[in-house]
Amino acid sequence: MRIRCDTCNPNCCDINRICLPRVLSFLVNFERFTSIGLSPFPYLSNFRSPPAEPWVYHLLIIPWDEWIAIIKPYYYKNTVGRPARGISLMLRMFLLQSWFALSDEVTEDSIYDNYAMRCFTGLDFTREQAPDATTLCKFRKILVGNGIAEKLFHSINLKLEEHGQVLHDGTIVDATIIEAPSSTKNSTGTRDPEMHRTKKGNQWHHGMKAHIGVDAGTGYVRSVTATASNVHDIAETHNLIRVDYEVVCGDAGCIGIEKREEIVSGPQKSKIEYRTNRRRHGIRKLPEGRAREFEEYLERRKPSVRSKVEYAFLLLKRQFGYVKTVYKGIKKNLHRIQILFCSANLLMCARSGGWRTIKCNEGEVCPFIAVRSI
Repeated sequence: MRIRCDTCNPNCCDINRICLPRVLSFLVNFERFTSIGLSPFPYLSNFRSPPAEPWVYHLLIIPWDEWIAIIKPYYYKNTVGRPARGISLMLRMFLLQSWFALSDEVTEDSIYDNYAMRCFTGLDFTREQAPDATTLCKFRKILVGNGIAEKLFHSINLKLEEHGQVLHDGTIVDATIIEAPSSTKNSTGTRDPEMHRTKKGNQWHHGMKAHIGVDAGTGYVRSVTATASNVHDIAETHNLIRVDYEVVCGDAGCIGIEKREEIVSGPQKSKIEYRTNRRRHGIRKLPEGRAREFEEYLERRKPSVRSKVEYAFLLLKRQFGYVKTVYKGIKKNLHRIQILFCSANLLMCARSGGWRTIKCNEGEVCPFIAVRSI
């Protein structure tokens, strides 16, 4: 068999010399395609080796069996009426919608048009069709109504702890603004009542805030909450702090957190050391000398530690494209944020090499490892 090579020397793919990396890559993909009832032969003319950083392949370390077991008690029982679609298929379809910021209708059409998405869902069009947009909408309502995203988020954090991926060095807390539509050109002539305006610098924003607490050693997101944008960061910090940490780092918006009633009244939270950045005008009031230089040095070192929390926001807004709210109300948008931060933890784990310690449901290494090792 002759496999065309676009990256190697053209002379290495003639009838006498076969490109070994291409053959191995073909066999790995052939086994993956045939295991879900698909044939890759119609696509051999355009076959290419996987890119250097296929981030979707990173997320194949998802514990599917565990996630399906969490959703199953809240899913349809198939006692009467038409049998419901499988939980695995609907969950994969929902994840594609969340990762690529798609609507229900576009998600359905993308599965028909995009071969990679069809392979991810495991659909065989000779036997069944893709679930329609209404079916996906009802599945999402089941997840939101029962708080499934929070359960999936905690299950991933627990799995990371079991495999020694969390260092428990401390917690870094921060918040980011998620814009919401400010237009009143709709049937009611009003904005979303749960979204509010806030001023950051010299610019006004309308929307909500996503508050997170990440592990200071690894950058994994450990806690997530959401509020309106006019809620101050310090008012939500106590919900992000985990009692098993000894240090909490925050920006200048968390100054005075150790004096709040929620912290003082807690037996564990009151013993935590809180490290926050000072405001600039406080340092400028210090007299010139070594004392001021030392304070400036400390303030420059603190952001280098807190920078890990910014990478989680980078994945949320740039990798997954969640820069604006997609639903009305904070509850639905919090559900999407929890799913994306859960996926961000898996993505960071895979990119850092932590996938070597996480096994698939069958006890074998994740299929992504076999693809990347070629």
